[in-house]
Amino acid sequence: MSAAPLPADAHPILRQAAPDATIEAAFSRRYAEARDKFLAAARDTGLAVQSHLHPLKGRDGEDLAMDVVRDGPADAASVLIVSSACHGVEGYCGSGVQVAALRNAALRAQMARSGVAVLYIHALNPYGFSHVRRTTHENVDLNRNFHDFSQPLPVNEGYRDIHALLLPEQWPPAADNDAAIAAYVAQHGAKAFQAAVSRGQHEFADGLFYGGTAPTWSNQTVRAVLREHGRACQRLAWIDLHTGLGPCGLGERIYAGDDDAATIARARRWWDGGGKTPITSFYDGSSTSAFLTGLMWTSAPQECPQAEVTGMALEYGTQPFTQMTQALRAEHWLHKHPEAPAAQAAAIKQQMMDAFYTDLPQWRTVIVQQAHEAMQQAADGLAG
Repeated sequence: MSAAPLPADAHPILRQAAPDATIEAAFSRRYAEARDKFLAAARDTGLAVQSHLHPLKGRDGEDLAMDVVRDGPADAASVLIVSSACHGVEGYCGSGVQVAALRNAALRAQMARSGVAVLYIHALNPYGFSHVRRTTHENVDLNRNFHDFSQPLPVNEGYRDIHALLLPEQWPPAADNDAAIAAYVAQHGAKAFQAAVSRGQHEFADGLFYGGTAPTWSNQTVRAVLREHGRACQRLAWIDLHTGLGPCGLGERIYAGDDDAATIARARRWWDGGGKTPITSFYDGSSTSAFLTGLMWTSAPQECPQAEVTGMALEYGTQPFTQMTQALRAEHWLHKHPEAPAAQAAAIKQQMMDAFYTDLPQWRTVIVQQAHEAMQQAADGLAG
């Protein structure tokens, strides 16, 4: 694949990596290719696939599905979920990790010895994966959609103030738009800007990080998967694969759970990695992520109340936050302006890919290595 130089902000873990041809083969450039590789890896290891078909088609007219593979006994007391493409375009990373894991005989053997069943959920948001969008077909950020919609929804007043600035009528934005956003950041600070943009909002259905006003198809489907595969276990771990925040190549381990001291301590025992890659949390401000609402992990204790749940998001760095945000704004503008010239549309989609998938063999190698290490640590924790 690409032989481009490493980015200036590459983390040392990326600079020290040597490309691995076996890992390279696990990655794809289109959703349909990624799905084919995932299904083939399951078939070649003798594992059954459950396919939950999406109501729409992909950008090439292909079928879309949330595909589920269970590697381990149905009555396992410990289950480890490894999921991809909660934010569609991020599936180009997560799918490669899952395919590589299914083809890693040593990793699978360790899981089996630990008595852990691994549940791979491929393409939580297949529509966004295929169409190179972060959102679902409902224009919803899936990881802001897990609310009790019978109750009042959280209000993001900061987003209300900048919605029009984030999504101007023309793209690229005019100089006055850039100046207004710079003025907001100067007045409120970069962290407040990130929180306003990304926390989640429910007022602007055409806006960024929209959490929706009802459960999406993906929300309902993953809950059904959890009920089927998680209600017989005593212990449940969940590693959800993401990209877009942090130093390029580093997989930040972001705690996913309630602000509960005992659960946080357990996650740290499992995944701190001897301090090399510490667990972070938006509860204490240690994470690159802002405080978020409507997160997907909340579905696990709701659908599997008998299980002790321990989770994290593995967030791989790609580009600085400002570049990532600019790519999101551009792609969202394109969604609202399908009449845009083909050349501009192609450039915006490539910008989106670059923001959430670093097309370098070293990057692909280190993200797989870090994910498989986290899986091994989760198995040890579940078994212990």
